[in-house]
Formats: sequence, C-alpha cells, structure tokens
Amino acid sequence: MIYHGVEDARDPTACEGLFAAHGWEGAWRDGIFSFHHFHSIAHEVLGIVGGSARVALGGPSGETIAVQTGDVLVLPAGTGHCNAGASDDLLVVGAYPDGMDWDLRRGDPAERNEVLANIPAVPLQRCDPGEGRGGALDRLW
Repeated sequence: MIYHGVEDARDPTACEGLFAAHGWEGAWRDGIFSFHHFHSIAHEVLGIVGGSARVALGGPSGETIAVQTGDVLVLPAGTGHCNAGASDDLLVVGAYPDGMDWDLRRGDPAERNEVLANIPAVPLQRCDPGEGRGGALDRLW
C-alpha cells in the first residue's frame, strides 16, 4: 500500500509521531537497504521524509516504483523490497506494529520453511499507520 502526499511524512519528528499515534512504534531513521530483503516476523511502514528513491517491491522480478518526500509505504510481512536508486538526501522513517521485533531475510533457500511458517503467523495490525482506525489498511486487511 502506498500513500502519496502525507503531510506528516515531510518531517521526521512528525512522521514518527503519526506512526506512534496509530500504534506503529520502534521508529528508526535511515535509508532503505540496497539489496533485496524482507521481514518474516513483522509488517513495516516506511515514511519517505526526505529525498526520493526508486524502490523495488516484490523481489528481483517485482515492480519498481518511484517514491518521494511525503510518501508512505506499508509493507506486509514477506514483502520483498530494495533501494534501486536514491537521491543523496533520502531519509526514511520506519516503524513496526506495536514496536514488534523484526528480522532481516534475503531469500536464503535454507530458511524457506521457517519464513513460510512465520509470515502467516504475523498478526494483522488493525490501525492504519497514516489514517488511524477505519483507514484503508483496516478495510483491505
């Protein structure tokens, strides 16, 4: 899910506050790894608070999208993502539902059975990180 033009996603502190107000905690500030990866034990929200990037979603054969300041991406557990090129000033705020722990997976075949068991066990977050209760995420999940 991608939201464009989220006003609070134009400032790191405001973005962290927006996510926390809707139960997405454990915020961090950084970029997006430049290698394909996913998280098998947590959903993730990414707020693009500075710069722009091309983000590959869905693994090496997935789709690449352009994001910029003010965009918010919600990545369900198991969604591959990768920084496929970014401006020098890219800054991302990330967070997880209820501040849950996360892992870093790169598609190692030896981990396949484990991640296939992990992903469906991740509880659905019932509060949209940008819109709160009743937001688009609530309706889709």
